[in-house]
Amino acid sequence: MAEIKYEITESIGKLSESPKGWNKELNLVSWNGKEPKYDLRDWAPDHEKMGKGITLTKEELQALKDILNGMEL
Repeated sequence: MAEIKYEITESIGKLSESPKGWNKELNLVSWNGKEPKYDLRDWAPDHEKMGKGITLTKEELQALKDILNGMEL
């Protein structure tokens, strides 16, 4: 399996912390040298390991924001 390279270009915010110390974070991440995308996933404290997550373009993030703004929470 090929190595996945990533660079967190901007840390936007932490949503939560798990009992094992991992943080669910929203970051701007460049994957394999490509244009950075918004990324939501769990990260180990040192950012050396990560859990499964999702990446979103700016347009997808805006659409998600619009959906969330329309919800009653």
